[in-house]
Amino acid sequence: MLRLGMIGTSWISHEFINAAHQTGHYRLQAVYSRKMKTARDFCDPYEAISCYTDLVDFLDSELDVVYIASPNSLHYAQAKLAILAKKHVIIEKPAVTSPAEWKELVKLAKDHHVYLFEAARNYQEAAFQVVKDFLSGQEILGANFTFAKYSSKLPALLAGEMPNIFSDLYAGGALMDLGVYCLYLAIGFFGAPDSSHYTAHQLPNSVDLYGQGILIYPEFQVAIQAGKNITSHLPAEIYTKTGTLTLNAVAAIDQAQFVSHSGEVIDLPIEPCSHVMQEEAEAFALAIAGQKETAYLEWLKTAEQVHETLYQMRQSAGIQFKDKKE
Repeated sequence: MLRLGMIGTSWISHEFINAAHQTGHYRLQAVYSRKMKTARDFCDPYEAISCYTDLVDFLDSELDVVYIASPNSLHYAQAKLAILAKKHVIIEKPAVTSPAEWKELVKLAKDHHVYLFEAARNYQEAAFQVVKDFLSGQEILGANFTFAKYSSKLPALLAGEMPNIFSDLYAGGALMDLGVYCLYLAIGFFGAPDSSHYTAHQLPNSVDLYGQGILIYPEFQVAIQAGKNITSHLPAEIYTKTGTLTLNAVAAIDQAQFVSHSGEVIDLPIEPCSHVMQEEAEAFALAIAGQKETAYLEWLKTAEQVHETLYQMRQSAGIQFKDKKE
């Protein structure tokens, strides 16, 4: 049983705990927050959980794995401390704000004999592999991936506040939040693009509310859309020489249908999991147990390619973040 520690007390942390407990591989052990009341309130649904406001004390406690779901710009520094404390680390996407940070964390994890994971859940879904296997026999002509959902924090932004998700101090924005899912789908299926570009509707601090990007491959292109001030109901589409594969979404995929140019319909065999984060929690636990060494190396490589592309797209749009160290 993996003793689980949590950094970050938002709804996503509760969701990961629920998913982790469903796997039977984890037991919540401790929670860190800068405020004790926040930590204790977070722990109310659980029993016998240790609460900490000192990060060093938290990491010195008896933990096997730490899940980090703090604001984006804090991930790198907190993950580094956890790795140095010889804890396995799961970082909610986006794990870092630059490719250099990811490469350093990978090296540190290897040197300290711990595992490092980016929790981009759609990449760990069983549906992802079903689709990838199907595409292995297809000639790809292009794809269109969209993830846009009206943010619950947008009213606060419009009222003059600055929620973390839209802050340049905390590395927010649509591309960093929802666009990561699109990039994991594209790079997971097709590999790293030769180049990429992104244009966006931006706030005065340069953070994007909505944007459109393009990934350039030698023989085709992939269109990317990410938004937090709109909601899109578009499916994801992958175009091949023989027809079109349609996915109901880029994350939590539970339907995938291929329609050939001649009208033949093939429904891919996808069985949704009971919790959208359960498959990633299961995969990480099995990797820590030494059962997914080849896959783990592929995960690290894909994450590096995602962050290289993410950084390139941000630079093309002029999205800049301020340094925040904690």
